[in-house]
Amino acid sequence: MAEMTIGNDNQENRNTENQGASQEREINVHVHMHDNEPEAAVAPIVDAAPERDERGELRSIDLDELMINEFKGRVVRKDLTKQLKEGANVPVYVLEYLLGMYCSAAEDDLIEEGMKNVKKILTENYVRPDEAEKAKSLIREKGTHKVIDKVTVKLNQKKDIYEASLSNIGIKDAVVPNKIVKENEKLLTGGIWCIITVSYYYEEGQKVSPFSVFSLKPIQMPSMNMEEVYQARRKFTMDQWIDMLLRSIGMEPANLDHRTKWHLIARMIPFVENNYNVCELGPRGTGKSHVYKECSPNSLLVSGGQTTVANLFYNMSSRQIGLVGMWDVVAFDEVAGIRFKDKDGIQIMKDYMASGSFSRGRDSIEAKASMVFVGNIDHSVETLVKTSHLLAPFPDEMIDSAFFDRFHGYIPGWEIPKMRPEFFTDRFGLITDYLAEYMREMRKTTFSDSIDKFFKLGNNLNQRDVIGVRRTTSGLLKLLVPHGEYSKEDVRTCLTYALEVRRRVKEQLKKIGGMEFFDVNFSYIDNESFEEFFVNVPEQGGSNLIPAGIANPGVLHFVSEGASGKLGLYRIETQMTPGNGKHSTSGFGSDTSAKEQVRVGFEYFKGNLNRIAASSRFSEHEFHLHFVDLQTSGNSHSASLASLVASCSVLLNKPIQESMVVLGSITLGGVVNPVQDLASSMQIALEGGATKVLLPMASATDIPSVPAETFTKFQVSFYSDPVDAVYKALGVQ
Repeated sequence: MAEMTIGNDNQENRNTENQGASQEREINVHVHMHDNEPEAAVAPIVDAAPERDERGELRSIDLDELMINEFKGRVVRKDLTKQLKEGANVPVYVLEYLLGMYCSAAEDDLIEEGMKNVKKILTENYVRPDEAEKAKSLIREKGTHKVIDKVTVKLNQKKDIYEASLSNIGIKDAVVPNKIVKENEKLLTGGIWCIITVSYYYEEGQKVSPFSVFSLKPIQMPSMNMEEVYQARRKFTMDQWIDMLLRSIGMEPANLDHRTKWHLIARMIPFVENNYNVCELGPRGTGKSHVYKECSPNSLLVSGGQTTVANLFYNMSSRQIGLVGMWDVVAFDEVAGIRFKDKDGIQIMKDYMASGSFSRGRDSIEAKASMVFVGNIDHSVETLVKTSHLLAPFPDEMIDSAFFDRFHGYIPGWEIPKMRPEFFTDRFGLITDYLAEYMREMRKTTFSDSIDKFFKLGNNLNQRDVIGVRRTTSGLLKLLVPHGEYSKEDVRTCLTYALEVRRRVKEQLKKIGGMEFFDVNFSYIDNESFEEFFVNVPEQGGSNLIPAGIANPGVLHFVSEGASGKLGLYRIETQMTPGNGKHSTSGFGSDTSAKEQVRVGFEYFKGNLNRIAASSRFSEHEFHLHFVDLQTSGNSHSASLASLVASCSVLLNKPIQESMVVLGSITLGGVVNPVQDLASSMQIALEGGATKVLLPMASATDIPSVPAETFTKFQVSFYSDPVDAVYKALGVQ
């Protein structure tokens, strides 16, 4: 049956010179196969493969057959797309639509025949922009001709007619019958790719274009029957459905571990969730931008570089809404290169990310587009976690806690392997346009209330955390259980992932914004058992900046504000050699203020040595102090006390107490300055691996500002003056 149809199809293709009704018949032969033929072309489902097959292989075979059976005419072998894409610069969703029509079979001979048909259609009917005039001439000479092009329709109110614009062929005003517009409303909202029969008729004195659309068949999905998806979903297990989604975006799940699969699924959340903000930073070559560029006609990838408020949000002069109003997803590639020409660009973006609306002029404008930020991490994750934060690749003007707080999730791109050929599938997946329409339809529903049926969120989550977790959970459920028939364990799995990706944002905010974002111990409570489950982020573990064990004499760690204005953890390493009392420093560069602070500590050391160690003579030695900025916070301008204690430690050959951090600073006269931000300083010391802290007595009144969870993890020693600080740091009573 299928072979006969294909033969007829070829015959009709050979008769392209026929006009009028024959043209209409021809286009129907090509297109209506989508509606009727796949059923005949699909091989019937066979019994399960032999039990001796490997489990993975058996599952793969079953999944292919299941997809062909449940999504007739909606699936395509993904390696065929790659083959055609290399030879024709046609959007993926156009190729896959045609492949779905002709190649939705399992047998190789039917696929081969179908490929011939697709290539023939592309050769004869796809118009390249550089051959536009040739195509126009062909239409004029033949009277009618069938082309594949993107069609956009607008109403010409002066002439009271609909006019079509064909992008590749360059026709701007082809007359379109009212009936065609009513049947395909998408033509009026941004345009769609179609197979069009264009006719040409010219009469002297006519006021409309000689070009007109005789017939039209959308190549993109004209409508979406979600009930079809819901029914099909019931036939798949959860694992099968996840694998099906991954194959639909071109990945091969058999070669991916469980956690990688979830990260790839998470990349798709912006397509199903309105106003969802997410970032993904990771090494190069992990396919971060692939899904936003190739897997949906509803997303736009903005490459790094300058952008404007007019382009992104609203153009005041033309009164046209920007990209956020025209696309479902706006993804920014290479975030390090994003620049706004307008000073208020970042502020408007913050407003939009928080509420889904923004103000321009007198108007408040709403839009539904999700925002995605992808970029590269140049250093290892371990280094960034210890020395800086995982949002460091963003440009300086964007490194703002209020901006990052609007992110609903942070996908760990470093956990996704670099793309290799074996990660791309050559099996069946949904055609791109069908997948895109399914995801777009899911934007109309929400599953954010699913959490409340089974769980309650912990008390460490503030309002923005709750919103982020609910949206991520809702997005995952829309992708995995679109029919809404989810179990408690389904929700638990999605909720755990949602808490992790939001906590990753919060952990970086804590490093950027300090104690304001202290509450990071995210958890959820089971409504039945009342058991509380805590969720961690894997990268927060690992080695501490302050190594365990007793350090060498003269090595000291302290916390202070750096030149950048951020609190940071620092290390001083001191070396003593025979000499005549000279003192030198390194690690400060040309920062005079930082060097002066160290000099203050050393001069106090010289002047008060008789109180510390009367028998020791510093004049018989030379001292060299090396400064290490452990968290790239800039040089410390409060290192006076640390300099004093380190100098005493190396002179007396006594090490600092194990895992101790020194806080506070002194003047040349010995006046002790209290710690400026005690809570944040102790939090940084804790994260660095300290278990002991040395505090000035003057800071005792600030202890209530430190969360009990932080304070109780330290053994605290107080000092009243600089000499007392030396004794306490060295453990001398």
